[in-house]
Amino acid sequence: MRRAVYCKNVKIGGGAGISIQSMTNTDTCDLEATLKQIESLQEAGADIVRLAVPDAAAGKALYNIRRHTEMPLVADIHFDYKLALTAIDAGFDKIRINPGNIAGRDKLLAVARSAKAAGIPIRVGVNSGSVNKKMLSERGMEEAIIEAAVQNIRALEEVDFKDIVVSVKSSDIRLNTAVYRRLYKMTNHPLHIGLTEAGTLEGGIIKSSMAMGALLVDGIGDTMRISLTGDPIEEVVLAKQILNFLKLRSDGFDFVSCPTCARTHTDLISIAERIETRLKKSDVHGIKVAVMGCEVNGPGEARDADIGVACFEGGCVLFKEGKPLKKISEDMVEDEIVKEALICTKDKEALNC
Repeated sequence: MRRAVYCKNVKIGGGAGISIQSMTNTDTCDLEATLKQIESLQEAGADIVRLAVPDAAAGKALYNIRRHTEMPLVADIHFDYKLALTAIDAGFDKIRINPGNIAGRDKLLAVARSAKAAGIPIRVGVNSGSVNKKMLSERGMEEAIIEAAVQNIRALEEVDFKDIVVSVKSSDIRLNTAVYRRLYKMTNHPLHIGLTEAGTLEGGIIKSSMAMGALLVDGIGDTMRISLTGDPIEEVVLAKQILNFLKLRSDGFDFVSCPTCARTHTDLISIAERIETRLKKSDVHGIKVAVMGCEVNGPGEARDADIGVACFEGGCVLFKEGKPLKKISEDMVEDEIVKEALICTKDKEALNC
């Protein structure tokens, strides 16, 4: 089991569930815009929010931000270690440092002493784009990333600083997977996983899902951040979906539908889209819902669904846990499946109480 650290009231590692992080893309000095985005991220389901601290003006703004929100906050520090000291003094809950651009053991240890006194963790956040050039030329990218992380972990441990989180991100899926798998075996500190610079929404969703899935299915990862060029809310939505689809969270639902074929005699594409939209607006969670277009897929291949519907020519059959429940007309399918899905959600909640 990984060591446990706390970012305010959020437990990272130590058997805790995987927390979701995102990062503001507002000007940190713009108090109103930044607080509004933090609130939006919290409402979307983020557990922790990180803010960039590019300069002294941003550092000064941290005090006001901290006073106006109870959200667990992380200060993202590059180049100037003194900004980390400012963030700690402002009451931030965690510090992320990049070993690639904060050079000097004395600077790292100054941050460690301050963080230890405040009782907050440090993330050693290595990125492939900012590893030491000398180390890179001598060892190659994979070894350089690992070495950068290990060196900084050891430096912190040598001064008895133990509240460490580690990340080793790349924008290359194969490299990202390789370094995280290696680091997982080398340390028991909790791992912050992510694929850096994943791109815009369409490609970024695919790449991030591949990269995170490759780690999460093997039990690697204690907290995660999806990095997309766009609205940070989308990062949180995708992270929640990934965790729910892997059954690592239960605050969403798994929706499956067949691809349709010549056996399909209804407009299943439209039916499936409408049902999924309705379910997203409801309080359905922790269950699997299936929408199928023939007798082969439903309830046959979808028998593991908690609730589902199979649509045939002339009507539909609602099924629950693989067994037919009742016949319904196509125009009633949306209302009926949402109603039954809500009942199923409540039944599961009662069983888990």
